[in-house]
Amino acid sequence: MPAPTIYFIRHGETSWNAAGRLQGVQDIALNELGRRQAAHAGRVLGDLLARDGHDKSALPFVASPLIRARATMELVRGELGLPPGDYILDRRLREIGYGVWEGSTLAEAQAADPALYARRQADKWTVSPSGGESYVEVQARMTDWYHSVTSDTVAVAHGGTARALMVALGHETPVSAADLYIEQGAVYVFGEQGLRKYS
Repeated sequence: MPAPTIYFIRHGETSWNAAGRLQGVQDIALNELGRRQAAHAGRVLGDLLARDGHDKSALPFVASPLIRARATMELVRGELGLPPGDYILDRRLREIGYGVWEGSTLAEAQAADPALYARRQADKWTVSPSGGESYVEVQARMTDWYHSVTSDTVAVAHGGTARALMVALGHETPVSAADLYIEQGAVYVFGEQGLRKYS
């Protein structure tokens, strides 16, 4: 049986994204641009599902439980003409936890603990702030999530979980993924043809 195709959407922009603040597991709502990005991603997804011959109402839809991902999912489903709230939540899709760094900019994190910041810059995949997660840990839960998927699926989650899934599936390395920009308002398709981005 072929591996399932994942239609992966990063949540739209929040005020913390715009300010360069690390969100992690903090529940920050979409801003107006973020809502437009989410709607755009829904239209892109609609075209992709039609192209791939999918009955959109028969596909599983799953989101991170964080409010920015849930709001994005509901806007995406609205664009598809589907009931906005008819999807499931999976905690494995939540964003990487930044611990004591959450709410800070990178400059503030560096000023607060220059030694830790330098260590993490040198090895972003395994070093985590106090109370936070490493990308290795996020990669493990995203691998676990992927292995639980039994059919083509639409997922709405985060930049960190997208990077972790890319590494888990062999599309990127820890070094190449660590600083990879994950676009908001786009659909990343993990499928038999590899990984492709549509925006």
